[in-house]
Amino acid sequence: MDQNKIKENEDFYYNEQGYRVFTEKYHLKRGYCCKSGCKHCPYGYDKKTDTFKKIKKNNS
Repeated sequence: MDQNKIKENEDFYYNEQGYRVFTEKYHLKRGYCCKSGCKHCPYGYDKKTDTFKKIKKNNS
């Protein structure tokens, strides 16, 4: 079994326009930010300013 295979509805979904949109879970599995301004970027990247916003960690 290929462990690197991406799964629909877990790693991505298709939006109304038919584009594949990667989930936050996928980005975290990938392990780095691609700086493309992804909709669900967990790294806080802002493409407009080319900076990373501080992300508050949940300590629960």
